[in-house]
Amino acid sequence: MGFCFFALLPFMLREPFRSQHAATLRRQWMGLVGIGLFLALNISLNNTSLVLISLSLNQIIRSSIPVITAALAVFIESKVPSRAELGSLVVLTLGVMIAVFEGTVSGSVAGVMVCLSGTVCNAAMMTTSGRLMSEKLDVLRLTFYTAPVSCVALLPFYAWREAAKFAQYRLGRSGAISGIILLGSMNALAYNVVHYLMIQKTSAVSTTVLGEVKVIGLLVLSSMLLGESKVFTTRMTVGCVLAMAGFCGYSHCKLSKQQSSSPIIKGVPDIKSVVGYSRVPSRSAV
Repeated sequence: MGFCFFALLPFMLREPFRSQHAATLRRQWMGLVGIGLFLALNISLNNTSLVLISLSLNQIIRSSIPVITAALAVFIESKVPSRAELGSLVVLTLGVMIAVFEGTVSGSVAGVMVCLSGTVCNAAMMTTSGRLMSEKLDVLRLTFYTAPVSCVALLPFYAWREAAKFAQYRLGRSGAISGIILLGSMNALAYNVVHYLMIQKTSAVSTTVLGEVKVIGLLVLSSMLLGESKVFTTRMTVGCVLAMAGFCGYSHCKLSKQQSSSPIIKGVPDIKSVVGYSRVPSRSAV
């Protein structure tokens, strides 16, 4: 997070960004602090849950994020999904849960609650980001403002759980670790920018839907390209089919909604919306 802030700092000190900082922070500081805290909680709670529950159970719980994001978007972004959209999200979520299920799950109730809390924080971060960017906040400034908030929020977790272990691990490996940290930081910056850009161009819910489709795509490609077709069971096939059906249903709902709100009807644009409409005066008025 600190790398994101300092990497973007040279750009933020130049125009047109420099003259916008004061007004943006004064108007949207609460949302920016919320996004930074939600992001930090999502990372820390999800990583903590992996110690308490199995990876399979973690992935099953995290697969519910499209439905949770759609529910939070009602209150944060005032975007109410239609019944068809909500049904498609449920089918998509169930499909991904079936596909990633490894046959057995293990873990404590506390681990399940921690993972579920991290998933809710992730959904809240995405919907809040969508609301702020709908108010003309660009992706770079959003990343720049929220990075130090997340960094400060994660420092206590690092000092409590990781500082001593990291100091012991880096003995004799300082050069390699520095390179890994730098590469990971650059990847995190690129991911955050692209992630926020996806939310801005589509929506928070659509971004989570694409994330679920990515999981299904990885399962299918691994079976085709990496020779893992033997472990691709009937259950996984059913899950992938359900997930793709939910994705197609959701995409159809979104496209239908866009077409219904567009001035283009049956492929013919409304001439008034294209060239403008002005009444031609009659001869009697000339």
